[in-house]
Amino acid sequence: MQQTQTQGQVQRRSQMRTEARTQTETQTYCGARPGREGYEGHVERVVVLALDGVYPFELGIPNRVFGSAEGRYEVLTCTVDGGPVRSNSDFSITVEHGPEVLRTADTVVIPPFALTDLRADLPDAVADALGAIRPDARIVSICTGAFVLAAAGMLVGRRATTHWQLAGLFRQMFPDVDLDADVLFVDEGSLLTSAGAASGVDVCLHLVRKDHGSELANRVARSCVVPPWRDGGQAQYIEQPVPGPTATSTAATRDWALERLGEPLTLAELADHARMSLRTFARRFNDEVGMSPGRWLIQQRVGRARQLLESSDLPVDQVAGEVGFGTGASLRQHLHAAIGVSPQVYRRTFHASRQP
Repeated sequence: MQQTQTQGQVQRRSQMRTEARTQTETQTYCGARPGREGYEGHVERVVVLALDGVYPFELGIPNRVFGSAEGRYEVLTCTVDGGPVRSNSDFSITVEHGPEVLRTADTVVIPPFALTDLRADLPDAVADALGAIRPDARIVSICTGAFVLAAAGMLVGRRATTHWQLAGLFRQMFPDVDLDADVLFVDEGSLLTSAGAASGVDVCLHLVRKDHGSELANRVARSCVVPPWRDGGQAQYIEQPVPGPTATSTAATRDWALERLGEPLTLAELADHARMSLRTFARRFNDEVGMSPGRWLIQQRVGRARQLLESSDLPVDQVAGEVGFGTGASLRQHLHAAIGVSPQVYRRTFHASRQP
C-alpha cells in the first residue's frame, strides 16, 4: 500500500464518475442500463476484481450464481495487474485477465479482502483499476469490498452496508457514508453493497431477479441449493443470548401466514396463532427474522405479487386482492417502494411470454 493517491485526488476522480452515474441512473429501470429492455439475447459481462488478500469463498460467488443463469451472463476474473494475488487462506490465486477487462464490464463485483493493510486512501493500482470502469456499469461490493468503494469516494452521501462486525470501523473511517448494518444488501441503482460472506449470494440473486425476473432467479437458487430470498437482514445473525429451551418459535406462524397472504392479517391474529402476547410475539419475531411482522408481511406480499405479475394475466386489482394489498393503488405503492416501478411496467418487462 505504498504508492497511494491522496483522498482529495481519489474523491475528485470519483466525483466525475458519480456525475456520469447520476446521468445514467436517471434513465435506468430498476438498475438496468439504457437499451437493456427488450434486448433478448444480450449476455451481461460480469468482471470480478480480486484484490490482494481476497476471500476465496466470496470470490467464487459471482461465477456460481451468474454462471447458473442459463447463459445470460459471462463471468471473468481479473486483478489490478493481471498477476496472482494472495488469498486470506494458505494459497494464492492466478487469474487470466488484467484490469483492461474492467473497461468491458457491464457489472463489476469486488469481493472481500483482508483489511490488514487497509487505509482511507487507495493504492494507485486499485484507484486506476476503478477508474477504468465505465460510468454506466454497475458496481457491487461484498463484505469488506465496501471499504474500497468508500475509499474511492463512491459512497459519499449514499446508503451502504458491510459486515456487521466491521460497522464501527467503517463508520469511523467513512463518516460521510450512510451505513445500514442491519440489512443483507443495499441497492442504490448502479452501486450495490452487501453484508458479509453468504450475503454475496443474496445480492447476486437480487441482480438476476432484477435483470430477468423471479422465475429465472428461483431456478438459479435451486441450482445453487440456496433460498431464492432470505427473510430479514443481518440483525438476525448478530450474536444474541440464546432463547431458553422452552422458548416458542414463530416459524409455524410464518408458515401459517404465508398460506393466508390474501387475508387482512393483523398482529393480534399472528400473536394469537403463536399463542404469545403481542409484545412477546413482536420481540421474538424480530429476533428470529430481523424485522417487524408488518414489514415481513409486506415483503412476502410484494414477492408473491411479483410472481403473479410474471406468470399470470390477472388484472392488477385482482393481483392486489390475491396477495392481501386490497387495492391496485396499495399494490402500486408497495411495489414502487420495493423495486421502483409500477405493476404494469414490471409485468411488461418480466412476464413469462417475454422471456427467451
